[in-house]
Amino acid sequence: MAGTASCAAAQGGLLMGLVDRCHGRDPVLVGWFLAGRLASYTATGALLGLLGSAVSLPPRARAALLVAAGVMVIVFAVRLMRRGRCAPPSERPVSRYKAPLLGAATILVPCGVTISMEMIAVSSGSPLAGAAAMAGFVIGTTPALALLGYVLRRVSRTRLARVAGVVAVAAGLWTIGSGLNLGGWLPTDTTAPLSTSSLSAPTPAPRVVTVWATRDGYRPAFVTARAGVPVEVIFKVAERGCTSTVTIDGRDVALPATVRLPPQPPGPLRYVCGMGMFTGIINFS
Repeated sequence: MAGTASCAAAQGGLLMGLVDRCHGRDPVLVGWFLAGRLASYTATGALLGLLGSAVSLPPRARAALLVAAGVMVIVFAVRLMRRGRCAPPSERPVSRYKAPLLGAATILVPCGVTISMEMIAVSSGSPLAGAAAMAGFVIGTTPALALLGYVLRRVSRTRLARVAGVVAVAAGLWTIGSGLNLGGWLPTDTTAPLSTSSLSAPTPAPRVVTVWATRDGYRPAFVTARAGVPVEVIFKVAERGCTSTVTIDGRDVALPATVRLPPQPPGPLRYVCGMGMFTGIINFS
């Protein structure tokens, strides 16, 4: 369920590229989109199983792809909202490769559960096992994307097309924001919330901190650790969601896990979930 919801949100915007306000009645295009998605995920799983983490995209590369995908979704949405005369089908250039290529491109817009599955494929050490893991994940999330594609194509032929376009623009902006957050290109708020304990005598910063991953973010979202010495961050999982994969210190980690950080200088260290939606801060002092 978590994989279905998060991936429909993160990747469903690319379905906007199949929406045609004039000739949006062909469900075969959605089928080709899903087939392209299955093929790209299966091939990626096999490659990850064969070569391991050497072929995994670093977080900042994924962040740039998220920003590009968000821009693409906004372009599709503007096209959907634009009114104009509908040309006969014979006058419209149609690319038979558009739907499967858009489906294949979803591998470049990973949700948090996708990253977890990629890690499973990497650790499998087998092309067959990696392909099976990724293919099984795609098959499980296909019904939600198929329903989303059907709804989008039906709506594109009604007066609700502009409403759908506005929603898609919002989704594109959200995707861009997630990419900027994942890449660390947004300003960091290092202000810790005040509490009664913060007004008492200061205590030495710890060398071990514990953070819980929930559906709504990381708790506590702001922790203090000791600077200049190795620190252990113990990530525990309270609720499964996109926060179950964290990007910290330039690497992806599937939770639960203990992350051992080398000595850090005084100041904040930022970490985010695999989708760039939720942020936490470790302030070294």
